[in-house]
Amino acid sequence: MRFDPMRFDPSVYVIADRAFGRCRPLEDLVTAAVAGGATMVQLREKKWSAGRVVEAGRRLLEITRRAGVPLIVNDRADIALAVGADGVHLGPDDLPVGDARLLLGPEKIIGASAATVEEALAAQAEGANYVGVGSVFPTGSKPDAGQAIGIEPLTRIKAAVGIAVVAIGGITHANAALAVRAGADGVAVISAVIGADDVAGATRRLMEAVRAARG
Repeated sequence: MRFDPMRFDPSVYVIADRAFGRCRPLEDLVTAAVAGGATMVQLREKKWSAGRVVEAGRRLLEITRRAGVPLIVNDRADIALAVGADGVHLGPDDLPVGDARLLLGPEKIIGASAATVEEALAAQAEGANYVGVGSVFPTGSKPDAGQAIGIEPLTRIKAAVGIAVVAIGGITHANAALAVRAGADGVAVISAVIGADDVAGATRRLMEAVRAARG
C-alpha cells in the first residue's frame, strides 16, 4: 500500500478537543480551523458519552463536508460509523486496526498511533492509511504520551512504510518544519491551533510553516 495524496491530505491535521479550546464551542473551533486551511480534522472528546460525541460529530461533519476536509473520530470506530465520518484514529488500547477495517470497509481512513518502525509496519499490514508518530516533542496535551521520541524515529518510520506519516505531540509553529524535514507528510496539533486566540490565523501560519519546510 502506497500513500495516495489524492485521497487525503494530512498536511495540517487539527485535533478538536473542547477542553484545549478553552471551552469554546467545537463548531466555532472547527469552522475557524478549516477557514485557516486545516486539511484534516479529528474529533477528540475522551470524557464525553458516546451519544454526545455522535451528536457533536454530526454537527462537525456538516462543517467539514462543506470545506471538503475529512473528519476523523478519535478512538471509536463504532462512533465514526454512526456519524458517517470519514475515518477513525486508533490508539494502542482501541479496536485493532484490522478489526476496524472490517467494520468500516475499504473506503474509510484509518489512522493508528505508532512510536516505532515495528508498530508502524504492523499498522500498515493491518490496513491503516496513516500512522500518527509521537509524541515527537514533549506535550502537555496528552499526559499518558510518555517520553518524547524526538525527530529521528520519524525519518526511520517514513523510510519503512508506504502509508502517510503524521508527526504528533508537542507540535508548534516553531518546530513543525523540523518534523516535515524529517519526513512527516503532515503535522497533527491540538493546543497550537485549538488553544490559540485566533484559531484560523494559527492554522494558516502552521500551513505556511509546513509548505516552507517542503521547499
